[in-house]
Amino acid sequence: MNTIGDRRYRSDLGRRVMTRRRQLGLSREELAERTGSTPGYIVHVEEQLPTPGIEFLVRLAHALETTIQDLTGLTANRAPGGASPGNRPELVELDEPECWSLLDDRGVGRIGVEGTDGLAVFPVNYQVLDGSLVFSTAADSALGRAAASGVEAAFEADRPDEAFRRGWSVLLVGPVHILSDPAEAMDMSRAVTVRPWSGGERDTVVRLVPRRVTGRRIHVPGAPGEPAEPGA
Repeated sequence: MNTIGDRRYRSDLGRRVMTRRRQLGLSREELAERTGSTPGYIVHVEEQLPTPGIEFLVRLAHALETTIQDLTGLTANRAPGGASPGNRPELVELDEPECWSLLDDRGVGRIGVEGTDGLAVFPVNYQVLDGSLVFSTAADSALGRAAASGVEAAFEADRPDEAFRRGWSVLLVGPVHILSDPAEAMDMSRAVTVRPWSGGERDTVVRLVPRRVTGRRIHVPGAPGEPAEPGA
């Protein structure tokens, strides 16, 4: 199996396309069908130095359920949301099943807790397990100490689409706690496969069991994958 560091993946665009395709569980044939291209061209995009036109990039981003900016790396070091609103946007409330679907199996979000130094927000690499959210931190960190006291926490994740000025956000509110029961901690540690990007000794597993799950989506009529009119 090729890895992200494989020499055949010669461009950042190719690496991002390959990574996102694998995250979605798509074969090259399936991605080709979604984009109206051929498996051979997907190979070229992933392994060579492609210069696809904007029309194909739009189709590719839509097929991979992401944005052109994310695929090309333009958003890597820039705060999102600087563009003006889209044409006739509509804010739509999401039900709980759709919120969990958007969070997917894992990802990156932000968790806010109140500790000894007041309110603070931390980025976390999370994983969804059995209707709850789990992540790892250091026992002596501010987040670890807050979780040890069983405080109420608010977790938020979102995905803005700069190209079409749309996006979604999901909010989970509930108590966080460190797994104290040895058997539960062992089972959960085995189930948690996501690891913090920041590295270090972050082996304290924290669990958030939400009592409230809400979300919102910005709908922009006419954007790829959206009906021409709200509610259509």
